[in-house]
Amino acid sequence: MIGTVEDLLRALTPQVLGALVRRYGHFDTAEDAVQEALLAAAQQWPVDGVPDNPRGWLIKVASRRLTDLLRREQARQRREERVAAWAPQGEPVGDADDTLVLLFLCCHPALSPASQIALTLRAVGGLTTAEIARAFLVPEATMTRRITRAKTAVQDSGARFTLPADREERLGAVLKVVYLIFNEGYTSTTGPSLQRVELAAEGIRLARMLHRLLPNDSEVAGLLALLLLTDARRPARTGPHGELVPMAEQDRSLWIPELIREGVDLITATLPKGPVGPYQLQAAIAAVHDESKSAAETDWPQIVALYEVLLQLTDNPMVALNHVVAVAMARGPEAGLTLLQEIEHDSRIADDHRLFAVRGHLLEMSGDTLGARTAYEAAAARTTSVPQQRYLHRRVANLAGVSADRSGGSARD
Repeated sequence: MIGTVEDLLRALTPQVLGALVRRYGHFDTAEDAVQEALLAAAQQWPVDGVPDNPRGWLIKVASRRLTDLLRREQARQRREERVAAWAPQGEPVGDADDTLVLLFLCCHPALSPASQIALTLRAVGGLTTAEIARAFLVPEATMTRRITRAKTAVQDSGARFTLPADREERLGAVLKVVYLIFNEGYTSTTGPSLQRVELAAEGIRLARMLHRLLPNDSEVAGLLALLLLTDARRPARTGPHGELVPMAEQDRSLWIPELIREGVDLITATLPKGPVGPYQLQAAIAAVHDESKSAAETDWPQIVALYEVLLQLTDNPMVALNHVVAVAMARGPEAGLTLLQEIEHDSRIADDHRLFAVRGHLLEMSGDTLGARTAYEAAAARTTSVPQQRYLHRRVANLAGVSADRSGGSARD
């Protein structure tokens, strides 16, 4: 149940924008017109009340504004005649179809992943340019240019407002964009905070929307389950001062049971339907973690087996790195270090802070204090996330204290 005008407008944004683009084209100008209609609604509806047909009201206001904007921009008579002669592009379709088409349009292959994310947040998520810029810690002017270039690229590509012929292939890009939006919110790659809750919530909202639109797609269900099961741990991931708390040390009573139940139910119902894809497997791994009563009771052999199936489906160095950790937990640090040697020269991950952090963790497990300190220091030097830097420096300090204890020096604080 939509409870506020703001919630209602956010839910209607992709429907209204989809309707305008489908009818008239001109993605860039249509998006501006919709934003002005949303602003008018935000000002009028709290005073006058929500109209009986809020979607129709927004489409009508946005259509009028679109015509005004186009006429202003098109000074020559020839272009004005084109505006007057415009006809809808194709037969009318449902609101859900409009939203789905808009998602595919935002993930057009002509766009870079960064532009796909920005355009999706703007057009489907309903976020303002300023909000998106803040989420990715770039100036608003920079984000404005990125979104403008993205909309221009889509229009220049000649894309029509209809489901693309390569929609099965492009669905993978749509899922990846939603996952990246969530992941940037769950573990921020830069800045002072470990998490950006509003961005993670937007990723989940988009995943829920996709699941409503494509209820029979197993990978869509798998993605939603993965995000829910991952987000369930959010309250326990940071300490009172925003410091990072690794999963093994988290207070699991703080995990969100409603999200765990929903995610487990979803992946349990989805897996038997097949075929099994990467998001379903990652959700199954997350479910094993979330259903474990403690870190010590985690079924690491099952997680190893799931990662080995996942590695057969995807050439992803981060999956390989997570597999290393699982093997180390199931079979001991030496087994993990042996596997790590096989992937550490992969150019896609060779300079990633997570590779060095895992090496430090495994060396610490094996008792190599000096090697672990060196690896943690290298990881801290490579991450741009302040909470992760602080966590890694704490690991170094703790190990320095251990070394001092063993050599007869002063004890740790």
